[in-house]
Amino acid sequence: MLDWEEKQTAEGKTRPRDQGPVHLSAIWVRLTMSSRSPKHMNCPEFRDDLFEKRRKNRPCKASREWRARHGEIEEMHTMTSKPNARTGGQILVDALRIHGADRVFCVPGESYLAALDAFHDASDAIDLIVCRQEGGAAYMAEAYGKLTGKPGICFVTRGPGATNASVGVHTAFQDSTPMLLFIGQVASDQVEREAFQEIDYRRMFGQMAKWVVQIDDPARIPELVSQAFHRAVNGRPGPVVIALPEDMLTSYAAVSDAPAYKQVQMHPGADQLQDMQALLAKAERPLVIVGGGGWNDDAVSDLRKFAENMHLPVAASFRCQDMFDNTHPLYAGEMGTSISPRLAQRVRDADLLIVIGARLGEMTTQGYELVSIPVPQQKLVHIHPGAEELGRVYHADVPVNASMPAFCAAAARLAPVADPRWKAWTDSANADYRDNIKSPVIPGEVQMGEVMEWLRAHLPADAIITNGAGNYSAWPHRFYQYRTYRSQLAPTNGSMGYGVPAAVAAKLTAPERTVIAFAGDGCFLMNGQELATAAQYGANAIFIVVNNGMYGTIRMHQERTYPGRVSGTGLANPDFAALARAYGLHGEVVEKTADFAPAFEACEKSGKPGLIEIRIDPEALSPKMSLSQMREQGFAKQK
Repeated sequence: MLDWEEKQTAEGKTRPRDQGPVHLSAIWVRLTMSSRSPKHMNCPEFRDDLFEKRRKNRPCKASREWRARHGEIEEMHTMTSKPNARTGGQILVDALRIHGADRVFCVPGESYLAALDAFHDASDAIDLIVCRQEGGAAYMAEAYGKLTGKPGICFVTRGPGATNASVGVHTAFQDSTPMLLFIGQVASDQVEREAFQEIDYRRMFGQMAKWVVQIDDPARIPELVSQAFHRAVNGRPGPVVIALPEDMLTSYAAVSDAPAYKQVQMHPGADQLQDMQALLAKAERPLVIVGGGGWNDDAVSDLRKFAENMHLPVAASFRCQDMFDNTHPLYAGEMGTSISPRLAQRVRDADLLIVIGARLGEMTTQGYELVSIPVPQQKLVHIHPGAEELGRVYHADVPVNASMPAFCAAAARLAPVADPRWKAWTDSANADYRDNIKSPVIPGEVQMGEVMEWLRAHLPADAIITNGAGNYSAWPHRFYQYRTYRSQLAPTNGSMGYGVPAAVAAKLTAPERTVIAFAGDGCFLMNGQELATAAQYGANAIFIVVNNGMYGTIRMHQERTYPGRVSGTGLANPDFAALARAYGLHGEVVEKTADFAPAFEACEKSGKPGLIEIRIDPEALSPKMSLSQMREQGFAKQK
């Protein structure tokens, strides 16, 4: 007999004789319960069931039956025996189905096993995509949200799972993407003890999510999940974080489901449209800047009609190039890291900016230099779905709190301008853009400009291009032309590692479309393990790894600031094509420009995901300047 059992016997707390030898689970139960444990703790069926459940306060069939026999059933709605009672996990998954969820990205965890079990019963309606790391899962959910306009859904476990997934939440926040992150949480009786993997998610995600909530009562799941969907899609879209205590998911409740969420459209006022028309009537050099979230196909179509009716030049804010056809004669280019000097000067010279959906952040305004703060040198009409954004940085002459579809529909109905004074201004803006996409010659055997020319000529108009962050991204941003809406998936928060998981999500969401992921060598290695997810689910995207053996963007700034003093930016890389083959993909290596087309075609014909490693010269650090030129520039600044 154990010493502990001897002590219990001495105190008169013996086991009933008919229970036989001490069961291991009984020892565990007694070690975790006080001496005032209820009688049903001595139930052998309860102990056996509890050993599997692992927590004393989990509902289990044996405990309910034992207490019923002994008259100890408690009147608790979370342990109800009503015929229509469901576990929290079941209520949650039923709610997701009602709100139209058809795909969930996850990394499993024991903290939400009850939800995983409910997904098993919902497999006919919801595809559960198991990812390799929570950051990859969150990126996939964010990409799904961008691509569909519906909230992307991600499930992760508590603690490390949540911290890994936080990068996707930050991306969704800055990109204005609807997203729901569900996090398993410690059981209710463990809260505020710094329990295993415990985190206060309200504090953790408070500034990077639209709303953070913990559901402590399963009866409130329909209400709070409905609120989460509404918050994610309405106003300025964004991420919502929902914490799910482990015991709440296994508890029972009899509760009615909430109906599917509805998206609310905010319409511009007639006086605001008149004020915009009045400014336009006086303008000589107007410019439209588009971006942000909350768009749909109708809004994009109406934007085009508005621009055509007024013959206005349209520029895209940072990484929002697919909102206006880049081959259209009114397109003026992208205002981001690849902005042309001529477009930058055009923004300064404009006398009227009509900003539709964009926040006018640091990347779009080149460090807030193209548009002065707080009162712009240009007249400003700022349309945004989030009222909190209007006046946040820039004072607008006409601030308009409206949804993108509602505003663009109203703008498209305005009377066209027959002979605009700014026609030559608009035409020259497009000419500048077309001149900027001409292929530059870079050092080395691979000319990335020619690669981009080939892709522009061969990819279908609705091909989806994804990328993360790094100097390589200048190639798809500056030298590819996005022709249809929802064909660009790129993080405006500059998050490395985004391109690979985004491409997996895109191919699963739109399997009929061609999907291409661009990644630098450093960017790829941050989430390259999601190639396994692509292989498992048949997400036949093509991943292009631009390998120059360094963290290129940081090296660029390093050479400009500390020329010749290389520190912390070099990379020793694997054979990426061989790595792809190890994951079950088709792998190719490109070392000369002429190798690219056959490598791409081989990937297409392989019938599986493919990877092309492009080995470029380290000197080819950017389309504009070589590494040596940057170093020389850095030395010149020091003289």
